[in-house]
Amino acid sequence: MIAGGVIAGGALALVAACAPVPPGGPAARQMASAGAVPASVAAHANTELGQRLGGGAAPTVAGEPLNAGLLRRFYVRHGFEPVWTTRPAQADSLMNAVLHAGDQGLSPELFHANVLQSSAALPPLDRELLLSDAFLSYADALAHGVMPVERRRDDEALTPEPVDVAAALDAAIGSADPAAAIEALAPTTPTYRLLRQALQNSGTGAAAGGRTAAPRSRQVAINLERERWLPRRLPADRVWVNAADERLVLYRDDRPVFSTKVIVGRDEVRNQSPEFQATITGILFNPPWNIPPDIATNEILPKANGDPDYLTRHNMVMLPNGILQQVAGPNSALGQLMFEMQNRFDVYLHDTPSKNFFGRDDRRISHGCIRVENPRELAALLMQQPIDAIEQTIATAGTADKSLPQPVPVFVVYQTAFADADGRLQFRPDVYGRDAEIWQHLDPVGRAVAEREMPGRHGG
Repeated sequence: MIAGGVIAGGALALVAACAPVPPGGPAARQMASAGAVPASVAAHANTELGQRLGGGAAPTVAGEPLNAGLLRRFYVRHGFEPVWTTRPAQADSLMNAVLHAGDQGLSPELFHANVLQSSAALPPLDRELLLSDAFLSYADALAHGVMPVERRRDDEALTPEPVDVAAALDAAIGSADPAAAIEALAPTTPTYRLLRQALQNSGTGAAAGGRTAAPRSRQVAINLERERWLPRRLPADRVWVNAADERLVLYRDDRPVFSTKVIVGRDEVRNQSPEFQATITGILFNPPWNIPPDIATNEILPKANGDPDYLTRHNMVMLPNGILQQVAGPNSALGQLMFEMQNRFDVYLHDTPSKNFFGRDDRRISHGCIRVENPRELAALLMQQPIDAIEQTIATAGTADKSLPQPVPVFVVYQTAFADADGRLQFRPDVYGRDAEIWQHLDPVGRAVAEREMPGRHGG
């Protein structure tokens, strides 16, 4: 179920929704790569590189499209003069890293590998631009993921912190090991390490992204990409919900201290649980449920029309503002606890009176929210109180909003391959059908097709 609640001025206000809000404008990364030529380029228009990057058309080398925005940001730091002719050792180190991108679940062909291996035959300026674009694009893929935010589904909203990859490449050039400096942009989570190890053990790392990759290798590569969408420094204390695993884990000091089953959104796209980060700030005890209009219209009111006692039997009332509300109580769809975590999807963790559903293997039955099997234990841990104190607050039967002593970040993810609490690699089926779209961007042929399509987010 979906609900949001705050207490303000003594009055309870609950806001509920079921569908994600429409996307905003394009991501900053896309904006930085397009638009008008900056003055810094015009100031260096007398150099060959400045002229090449200052034109209106997107630059290409040997038929390979280049990222003009990243190249401009890199070369403005070097006065739009060549970099690699005087740094052959650094170029070789970085080229070797690109050619081994398969170790990261990335096809080297995404970074001009085919042309790079014969780049000595290219004109010097073409080779210069191709090398820089390969290194910048590889750094960008490790730092942010290959699939741009603006091309993801609306409900794939996880993003890492921004990284200036032009500055990162500059720093790498000045380091003792340029390849290692660039690869340090990748995640270091246990899941990322295990997934990389799985590629190495299978012997297919170099093929990851090709049409030739085995299904399991594709699954590993796809989830390496998902790891690149996460912040590089995950909070040591966090709540982690994996919709694909239908399980919640609470971490303290980066160690799992509590785990419980959850019920997540249905398989239909409009009901799937989204991927996002929020913060649990409080707990709403004995919450009423303001029923979302689409659920009221499509599910509740048709039943009430055929059964005059339906609303009374389910403790539902029509409020003066036209909102259908289920009053607080043990049989409320929200149960007796709701974890407040403001987010644009209006998706929350909450209790449920229907405990029998936790015995199912398939627990994808909600409208998108996360029902928690053991919410009292979770509440006690988050409130830093004994369970008896939680029970006593519930027993008052009154709606009460209690703030956490310390807000706790919560991540709702969708990982079909991940490290479990014991450090073992686990796989889950892609029940939401999200893997294929990510794979399209990891596969060089599929990515070329995707880039020819109209830009914009996909439904979710």
